[in-house]
Amino acid sequence: MRSETLNIESIKDLQEKLSSLIGVSGHEEDVNNFILNEIETQELADNVWIDSLGNILAIKEGNNKDNRILLDAHIDEIGFMISHIEKKGFLRFVLIGGFDTRILLGQSVILKSNTGKIFHGIIGSKPPHLTSLEERKKQVEVSNMYIDIGLVSEEQVQDNNISIGTTGTLYSPFEEFPNGMIRGKAFDDRTGCNVLLQIMKLLKENEQYNDTVLFNFAVQEEIGGRGAVTGTYALNPTIALAIENTTAADVPGIRESENPVDIGKGPAITVADRSMISHPKINKRIIKNAEIENIPYQIKKPLYGGTDAGKIHISRRGVPCSVVSVPCRYIHSPTSLLKLQDLYNTIRLIDAFIKNPAGIKI
Repeated sequence: MRSETLNIESIKDLQEKLSSLIGVSGHEEDVNNFILNEIETQELADNVWIDSLGNILAIKEGNNKDNRILLDAHIDEIGFMISHIEKKGFLRFVLIGGFDTRILLGQSVILKSNTGKIFHGIIGSKPPHLTSLEERKKQVEVSNMYIDIGLVSEEQVQDNNISIGTTGTLYSPFEEFPNGMIRGKAFDDRTGCNVLLQIMKLLKENEQYNDTVLFNFAVQEEIGGRGAVTGTYALNPTIALAIENTTAADVPGIRESENPVDIGKGPAITVADRSMISHPKINKRIIKNAEIENIPYQIKKPLYGGTDAGKIHISRRGVPCSVVSVPCRYIHSPTSLLKLQDLYNTIRLIDAFIKNPAGIKI
């Protein structure tokens, strides 16, 4: 590793800051502002701007301006949007992105008013003591749930600048677990944002690199990869990697053949998912350089999930593309769990891919 400043503690600190921000799809301003400030104050790019959709796009010029590597990580997270305000102040909501609705009841939530004030709440439904046995056997529909933020009338809600269209998400605090594990919300994909910012710092330290590196901190991935479409078109890369979290199902009840990846075995390389088939030459470059640098990695079993790479690889005339992911348990919940060493090795892997000591041409 060429950097003496890159270490587990700095990675963990940035992960906590990114995780704590609220940035539901289409409402990513807080995350946007934080990342843009990191790039500008540390002068991490030769050019950085926000496009019309809200992506943060950045360029770090290399010696070769014809070879253009795109690194993409999305800044949005799944959440909810207020759809109705009850007369007694309870909030009805619809989901933004793919929650497992089985986990919603009783969860703590956090939402941001239209003036930026933070409110905490609880997801409730008809109390179990007032339901029949048959009702308790059925899964409660989201339409029968509500959010309680402690306000007691529709007028109080409106006076606090909460309205139809206000967004929020499930909430749990960032915490350290044993064995170098951390948990928190929105690891999908603030983890990828962490990787991209760390790579930008490494590129700043080493001015001798060949390929030009492009960055898209993309919006609205969770509702269809929309930011990847516009960002890739604007940056016009020759090759690309999407940097993601991916589901580690190394838990009880899952057969080994069904588990996409394991925590603790290093970054996961995608060969195919539901949105694309990875370009073999891109994966060859990833793997050969990982082996030269002695970086652990694993191959993600297909065909689980989909990422921004599904949109990137069909941009313009086509972009050879793959995905590198940090394994994470309980993804798309408020309590995602990952191992910091996997995150550290993902940064090392992307760094090796850019340096390309194997000299692989695509």
